[in-house]
Amino acid sequence: MKFRFSDCELDTRLLIFLKSGRPVTLEPQVLRMLTLFLERAGEVVSRDELVDTVWDGRIVSDSTISTRINAVRRAIGDNDRNRRLVETLSKRGYRFAADVDREADGHPGRLGGQDRRDQVVRVARSADGTMIAHATTGQGPPLLRAGQFLTHLNMDWESGVRRPLLDRMGASFSLTRFDQRGTGLSGSPQTDFSLDRLVQDMLAVADDAGLDQFAVWASSQGVPVSLAFAARYPERVSRMVLYGGFAQGRATRSRSDERMQSDTLLDLIAEGWGNPEGAFAKAYATLFMPDATATQLEDMCRMQLASATPEVAIALRRSLDTIDVSGVLRKIEMPVLVIHATRDSINPLEQSRMIASSLPNARLKVIDSRNHVPLPNTDAFEDIVKASIDFLTSAPSA
Repeated sequence: MKFRFSDCELDTRLLIFLKSGRPVTLEPQVLRMLTLFLERAGEVVSRDELVDTVWDGRIVSDSTISTRINAVRRAIGDNDRNRRLVETLSKRGYRFAADVDREADGHPGRLGGQDRRDQVVRVARSADGTMIAHATTGQGPPLLRAGQFLTHLNMDWESGVRRPLLDRMGASFSLTRFDQRGTGLSGSPQTDFSLDRLVQDMLAVADDAGLDQFAVWASSQGVPVSLAFAARYPERVSRMVLYGGFAQGRATRSRSDERMQSDTLLDLIAEGWGNPEGAFAKAYATLFMPDATATQLEDMCRMQLASATPEVAIALRRSLDTIDVSGVLRKIEMPVLVIHATRDSINPLEQSRMIASSLPNARLKVIDSRNHVPLPNTDAFEDIVKASIDFLTSAPSA
């Protein structure tokens, strides 16, 4: 959705705000507040509605709300106290008083309606009230892509690294994907990243998207979450593709070099997160895709700042390192394809071998690559996509 008013423009799909044609960086809470005002232009927005949307219902002070309101006013040039664009209505709330033009799906003035070639972001509420942003695109049988480290629904959709996989899957499936709690467009940056919470988030998205039974495509840390989900809700999952994942986090494995790698990743996040031009950020991205071009590395570096704060990235990474779902593998009976790159520098091939050998109805496919992130325009990418689609569209065995 694009909103235009005065000399300002907000693109909620790309998360770009322009003032007099120039981009202006807005803090996430300020962006959410402005979006709400524009969506409800001319209507009264109560304090409670602001808190629910911007702070996920958490308790906040009046001064905190006023600070964000003032930030919105500064961003849009609302400096005429006698003729406010954002009006304060005593004991009632706030109202956006300017005329707003809306553009959805390329049609000025038309709201609603989903072009499945594009994405419309929706919000589910997890068991603890956390808002989980999700989007569905494509046509065909339902496929849920598990949450992973790290994503941003809007930036993924524009990414030269992420988008090709989404397009390929969307050509065969109705693909639903979501941002993990505290990352991307999802809520609660100060939150519990335990395995139980991540499973509850996955369930909330499936329920909100109307997915009764569906296939799952998971990569990296989405793999153990999907395994835990399938063990807990076997009636919901028809089959799964698990790429580049693990059942046991680094902190639960016995090898000292893997525990050292965990510390190295945390150090890189702490030192260089959110600075796309910094050496630390590029080193971190290179670990995940050593064969990436300079453009692809820059693409992933930009994702860092947009997806999560350094504090959230570290908290999530530490939580993932403690996961261990090896005890539930033999309970998972649906067909599973496990795919792993031979020289994956993030998660060892041994973890996928263990998963495939422990699951009752699984097979393993090893891809010749050293990239953890599937890189478009490589043979490995084509192998991963073809194997995934062939498996997910194959008839159930008798």
